[in-house]
Amino acid sequence: MGYIERAVTGDIRRRLFSGKAIIVFGPRQSGKTTMIKQLVAPYSEDTLWLNGDNPDVRELLDNITSTGLRSSIGRKKIVVIDEAQRIAHIGLTMKLLTDELPEIQLIATGSSAFELADKTAEPLTGRKFEYRLLPLSFSELCSNAGLLEERRMLHQRLIYGAYPEIVTRPGDEQTLLSMLAGSYLYKDLLTLESVKKPVLLDKLVRALALQIGSEVSTNELSKLVGADNKTVDKYIDLLEKAYVVFSLPAFSRNARAEIRKGRKIFFYDLGIRNAILGNFVPVESRTDIGALWENYLILERLKLQCNMPFPPRHFFWRNIDQCEVDYLEESAVELSAWEFKWNPAAKGKLPAAFMIAYPEAKTGLITPKNYDEFLI
Repeated sequence: MGYIERAVTGDIRRRLFSGKAIIVFGPRQSGKTTMIKQLVAPYSEDTLWLNGDNPDVRELLDNITSTGLRSSIGRKKIVVIDEAQRIAHIGLTMKLLTDELPEIQLIATGSSAFELADKTAEPLTGRKFEYRLLPLSFSELCSNAGLLEERRMLHQRLIYGAYPEIVTRPGDEQTLLSMLAGSYLYKDLLTLESVKKPVLLDKLVRALALQIGSEVSTNELSKLVGADNKTVDKYIDLLEKAYVVFSLPAFSRNARAEIRKGRKIFFYDLGIRNAILGNFVPVESRTDIGALWENYLILERLKLQCNMPFPPRHFFWRNIDQCEVDYLEESAVELSAWEFKWNPAAKGKLPAAFMIAYPEAKTGLITPKNYDEFLI
């Protein structure tokens, strides 16, 4: 299987040479570099490609002047800075390039939002378009191979996820995921001074992998990994910003019986999650298939919406009587709620307490029979 077109490609192509920087965030190995190479292929002779992982590039761009930029770029029309978060003062450098050389198209990629987003937020206000590139989505895979073929791959996606290399190199999934989970997962996290205990980080990730689909408690996690609550919360925040996990908060409109401060944590890729646990048992024999199904659907919904101008907000719902709704979306105009069932014959009915509290909500049941309608 060759290159799979990414959904944001057309929008990015349309914004080239608009006078603004283009920044693409996403986890390492999610296809950022490959996508940018496809985008700039028509301008290959006019593109300067710089990789922030290289020490000489970091030295060149740290505190560079406008004169130095002009000299380094020469006659090139496009400057690509890959892994830009590795470069000190990158926000100011990108601002300088955008302001002083508006005819040059700047494109930057970053695999750690905690660094690149922080460094570019203020300097590039009003000067950038931002995109998120996550592992391949159901929609993108359907566009490549067709809906029928992608539906046939559902079990594969639940076990091995959808990183581009995993999808395009069938047969090597476990080896590749072992490398991804080991070599790349923590690469940016472990460069931070605030992450001083990699063993603790590993314990925490494993604990979170065992709890997908369940509400997580900072207190319980603290006891499991042997750390204080503040450290656990800090590490979870960093894992989110490194695109390892994401949180689903509890939904509440201040009804007394509702849980207001809870959260669930899911993984940005199920292959990574299963690799962390060393569990590649087939779907038919798994005891955690319900949690995998829930993670898969919420993740794919996030992929579908992450580059919308105004995406809906995502939640789960639970009350003190343990009545629960798997997934909610709230936009400016409506509230929608869904139950997820792996068994297509299962009858899913939202709790009466929820329907009484939110009679206006649109509701639905998602199973393997109709999930494609939910994800395209």
